Amino acid sequence: MLHAKARWQISENDESTAGQLAEALKLEPLIAKLLVVRGIDTVEQAKLFLQASADHVHDPFLLDGMEAAIARIRAAIAAGEKIRVYGDYDADGVSSTSLMVWLLRQAGAIHDSYIPHRVQEGYGLNKAALALAKEQGISLLITVDTGISAREEIAFASEIGLDVIVTDHHEPPELLPSCIAVINPKKPGCPYPFKQLAGVGVAFKLAHALLGRFPEELLEMAAIGTIADLMPLVDENRIIVKLGLARMQDSAYAGIRALLATAGIDPAQVNATHVGFSMAPRINAGGRLESADEAVRLLVSTDEHEAQLLADGLDVLNKERQRIVEEMVKEALELLEESSADNPNVIVLAKEGWNVGVIGIVASKVLEKWYRPTIILGIDPETGIAKGSARSIAGFDIYRALSQCADLFDHFGGHQAAAGMSLSGGKIAELRHRLQAIAAERLTAEDYSPIIQADAACTIAEMPLETIRQLNRLAPFGMGNPTPKFVFTGLSVGDKKKMGREQQHLKLQLHQTIEETACSVEAISFGRGAFAELISSAARLDVVGELSINEWNGVRKPQIVVQDIRILEKQLFDWRGGDLKRKVADLSSALQALPRSGSSRKLGIVLFGDSAIPAGLAPDASVWRVSRGGTLTYASGSDSNSGAYEEMTDLILFDMPKRIEQLRLSLAAAEQAERIFAVFRDPEPDAVSTLPSRDMFKQVYGVIQRQGGFESYDAQLLAAFSKRSGLPVPAIRFIVDVFTELGFIERTDKGIRMVASPGKKDLSESAVYQDKIHREQIDQALLYSSSQEMSDWVRELLIPNTNPLEEVI
Repeated sequence: MLHAKARWQISENDESTAGQLAEALKLEPLIAKLLVVRGIDTVEQAKLFLQASADHVHDPFLLDGMEAAIARIRAAIAAGEKIRVYGDYDADGVSSTSLMVWLLRQAGAIHDSYIPHRVQEGYGLNKAALALAKEQGISLLITVDTGISAREEIAFASEIGLDVIVTDHHEPPELLPSCIAVINPKKPGCPYPFKQLAGVGVAFKLAHALLGRFPEELLEMAAIGTIADLMPLVDENRIIVKLGLARMQDSAYAGIRALLATAGIDPAQVNATHVGFSMAPRINAGGRLESADEAVRLLVSTDEHEAQLLADGLDVLNKERQRIVEEMVKEALELLEESSADNPNVIVLAKEGWNVGVIGIVASKVLEKWYRPTIILGIDPETGIAKGSARSIAGFDIYRALSQCADLFDHFGGHQAAAGMSLSGGKIAELRHRLQAIAAERLTAEDYSPIIQADAACTIAEMPLETIRQLNRLAPFGMGNPTPKFVFTGLSVGDKKKMGREQQHLKLQLHQTIEETACSVEAISFGRGAFAELISSAARLDVVGELSINEWNGVRKPQIVVQDIRILEKQLFDWRGGDLKRKVADLSSALQALPRSGSSRKLGIVLFGDSAIPAGLAPDASVWRVSRGGTLTYASGSDSNSGAYEEMTDLILFDMPKRIEQLRLSLAAAEQAERIFAVFRDPEPDAVSTLPSRDMFKQVYGVIQRQGGFESYDAQLLAAFSKRSGLPVPAIRFIVDVFTELGFIERTDKGIRMVASPGKKDLSESAVYQDKIHREQIDQALLYSSSQEMSDWVRELLIPNTNPLEEVI
């Protein structure tokens, strides 16, 4: 077995509707299915989605307040008033600010821009910044990506004679600011048909209205903020991003060209993923660690040299941001391990000195590891005030939960999936206690497993290169229009290997046979290199992943980018031979890499005889012995990993069983075993290889009887005995052991002697003799078999009332 990290859900599909779309628009059947899954189920909707252009955008004057805003801006430009753009320090705010600077520059306005410092000023408008603007001769202030909740601050601006136009996209409060205009598609009563614009999207609509035309030259800025702020890529957002990415391939902006070069992105291949995971983090780095001003300077620069210097500077900051995040995540996980014996319902971690500019990223990474609602707080050592960032899971509204703890906070805000807050450090323990109780009431065990939403079940045969190429017709992908994911089942593994500088990635060759048609495909799973130790070569596995085209040396092949893997049956691994210590060490590392959201892993070692385990082989394992009669007993092991035998998830069968029942019982009792590792080390490598004949028994008995016994029974005697009789030493030793067990011979201090009047017994009454009979049979199945033969044989033992030895015999 190998448990999936997530619950897989496959979207329902209307095959009839998909077929109609495919026929009407000459689409690959799979593409038509994906459109229907996305709610696009008519020919008209499909055409609009696939052919979206500037002709399909909405009238900007449908935004309530737009006319008043445009009139005031035009009056300010005509009168030579000084205009200030006031933005936010994230990528949406930076791109919004930059877009407005380009707009005002183009319109001939006297202008500048201002973004508050994250640590020194915090989010949004503040009175000190507004007073400074007035002092510096600003008469009109235009907010972008902020301001909708700044009622008190904007009232102050009005008092000091500073006009304000608010453009924002966040949820509006009950009471809106009183100013020249408030432009927000979510504003109550606003007739604008699309409510999900980013902050930069609202700024783009203002530019559209001011210029009196669709401002194609500003699309790149609008695309960056829309992607970075995780807006749904549907309707106008899809148009903005699709057209913006197309223009970015030959960008008109020195800053964007420099960012692409610094990030190592080929402009001809730039897509939404590049923007979201390479460009946006660099833009964000300034606001997280220092000031967002450098990012704005980059995006508004017209000088190639200056732009490259600024991009390189942000790249350095981003690397430092990554280092800080990595260090904080490590510290957070260590704190969590120290404080939690069991999985908590909600994770709340705090520490003095943690950088509040990156706590949201850290919360996301801890949530990814544990899949629990997570709050990370940095405590100011001077004031004792903790500033935190929360990230949540599906099914747990973190804003609602925080609202039930409102009395603990100085400030808090957010939505279902994310939130921010500040409170006294002394109240953190109470916050943790309350959130644990709230989550215990609202969440079930199933809620602590993430969900992967797949678009369809698919076979390898259904993914030719042309189909994968056509998937790009659905791009750009992102929130609201995710990259298509497919489930493939019943796959066999042809080859597997680790990849990457640190062997952190996994590459698989997957095969599938359906109705006598065999197909294969290459698959890559990023960050799952350790899983190579958890997938048996005989396994049948299922994967969910995205389709891509891998091009190498001019050869283009289909590829699955794996998102999750599962194996539904118990797996058997052939560990016969090789470096056992290395294999066990790799297994331990792989088990540590599994998601923490599931039950704990328990490693057990099973011994069928008196073997001794090599020192330090598996310090975290429990050791169990199985007697000849089939009794299981706990021998030794880690106190933290002992538990009951039936709780073992991973079993190492260390040595050879003497009887089939020993092996059968050890397998049957391992109720929760997911993986079984067959070492089958021979505890008696010098033992007789075949069962001696009865004539051999008579020959040995006759010699001992004639001699009356031997005063010494040692290697020298056995060698001499072997030379005289022609029997191998292991055979002589075995025969003597059988006679001793039956009472024909007895041991003295150093030798052996005949028993005067032994009872009559048959050789078959000896357990040692019987062990050898069974051992010969078991050797054929466990030692002299191929991996597949051994796997099949052991699997038979897991089926009640079967005896695979019958086939061997």
